Formats: sequence, C-alpha cells, structure tokens
Amino acid sequence: MQRRDFFKNAGILAASGLTVSLDSFSYAEEPQDFNTVTFPNKSGSPKPNWGDPQVEHFTSYYPDFADKNLWIRKDNQVIAAYRTGASQKYPYIYPLAGPISRVSVTSESAQPWPHHRSVFMGADRVNGGNYWQEGSDRGQIFSTKLKLTKAETDTVEFTDVCIWKHPQQDPIIEDTRKYTLTWKNSDYYTLDLDFSMKMLQDVHIEKTNHGFFGVRVEQDLSPQGGGNLVSSEGLVGEQATFSKPAKWMAFYGKRRFNPALTEGVAVFCPPKEPFENCPWFTRDYGNISPMPFLFKEDGFSWKKDDILKGVYRIVVFAGTPKDIDLTSLWNELYA
Repeated sequence: MQRRDFFKNAGILAASGLTVSLDSFSYAEEPQDFNTVTFPNKSGSPKPNWGDPQVEHFTSYYPDFADKNLWIRKDNQVIAAYRTGASQKYPYIYPLAGPISRVSVTSESAQPWPHHRSVFMGADRVNGGNYWQEGSDRGQIFSTKLKLTKAETDTVEFTDVCIWKHPQQDPIIEDTRKYTLTWKNSDYYTLDLDFSMKMLQDVHIEKTNHGFFGVRVEQDLSPQGGGNLVSSEGLVGEQATFSKPAKWMAFYGKRRFNPALTEGVAVFCPPKEPFENCPWFTRDYGNISPMPFLFKEDGFSWKKDDILKGVYRIVVFAGTPKDIDLTSLWNELYA
C-alpha cells in the first residue's frame, strides 16, 4: 500500500480558491493533471478535483489514523500541526514554522523540562491533579471533537473540545478552543487561540509555576542558545522580565542553520480575560507564559458551571520585534 492510501482529505484548495470538505476518500490512481482529474466518492458519484493546491494558498488535512492530527501547509510545506494523540498529556501544536525558513521556531520537547511541548495549555495542582507534566496517571487533557471549520487563501481555522480528567475522578473541566492561523505576508503570520473553559466541578488551582498557556522555543531563539528575550516594555532577559507585566514577550535570534536569517515568536497577554494584567513567567532556556498562578498565594477558585475565557495571540515573524511592530498587532487585537 502506498503512502497516499493512508490519507483522507479534510479540506484542500480548488483551482479558484480554498474550499473545505470533511468527506473522506482515498486516491485510486496517481492523478496526472490536478486541474482536471476528479475522484469518485464512496457512492461512486464524481467529486471535484482535490489534488495539491496552488502554492500560494493554504491546505489542511487529517491523516486517517486513530490519533488525529491536523496539518496546515503553505507552499506545500508544513507550517503547523495540531496533535491530539490519546496517549499524550495534552493536545499541542508542533511544529510552528518560521515564515521564511519553514523550520519550527518552537521545540517539540527539550531539556531541562521535556514536558514543554511547543505551543501548549494546561496547569499543575488542579484539584490535586497535574495537567502540565508527569504521567497521565496524574491527569490528562483529552481532545474529543477536533473539527476543521474554515480554510481560505490566507486563513485556516479549527476547533476542538477538550476534557480535563484524572483517571480516578470525574472530569473537572471542559474547554472549547478555536485556533485561527492567518498568513499576513511573507514576514509574519498570527495564531490566535480563543477558548472557553467550563468548570464541571468546583475547581481550585493552588499556587504553582506550571501553567497556563505558553510556548517553548527552539534553542537558537533563546538567550541560552544565543538568541534574545525581550518584552513590550523594553526589558531584556529572564532576570528583568520575570514576574513583570507586559503586553507581549518575544524570543528571536539567528537561525543556527542560516545565521543570515533572523526569526522569532511572540506571545501576547490579554489585557483583562482570562486574567487581568497578569505577570509573566519567563525563562532564558526558552519558555514564556503570561500566567498568574505563581503570584497569588491562595491560588484561584471557580464554582461548578463557572466560565473562564480569553483570547491569546502568537506571532511568528522574520527579523526582530521592531521590524514587525508587535505593539501595533497587540492593539489590533485588544485595544
């Protein structure tokens, strides 16, 4: 069986632009002309051409495996993948590729804390469980409803419903998340996470430095690897930025495979929801997260049926933060 026989399309461009179909099918023969060939569906009726897209557009698809991943490509190269394997601690995005290099600016896993997975969301010390690190026996976040909802020439949007559950307890949280990846131009693109968390029980998060939403970058972007860590307030490095409020925090640096190329990634802190003016957790080895859990002695509590919601933005860029004007992009989303 050839590799193409393992895949089912979930939304690819037609010649006139991006269209989406969640119907599944398999390739029978290698098409010779992607502009004219049609493929039959299971009922035998013809479907329009779902061949490779025009290179200037996006495409998204699910491989047909038990553990669902959603892949996003640009110019037929992978930009991002949302990974939802049932054995994972939590769903996460990896890679998150630089706009020019097409090499990930985030690390799938790295020392000294290998549980950091690229772009991830979770927390430790939640009702006695751990949804951030350690084994799944301490708690796990399960993807239950991954769905591609939009695929256009410059935007891919997908949603998921995730359940936070300790193996010996009833589920405690249901979170609904919408990711929107928008290709702005050859210099940068944005990834927005719009989420809503419903408390299925009374929930308490104790004081902890493990949470909530953040990124772990490749070594060449981190200060320990020769890169840079800067904030919207002009502060530089872990010692100056740790626990300080800021609109955004960014890593950037020369790529190790091409020192003539500089790329970076920034995370934006929302002004109010989910946490107002929250301080930053920063590490020179490559982790940043706008999170308040370490800075409130008595932790955070919610009652059953309470809702926690917010919108985070990540910007992946070429050059430096000044080249992209990250503050203007923050104002565009939150002001």
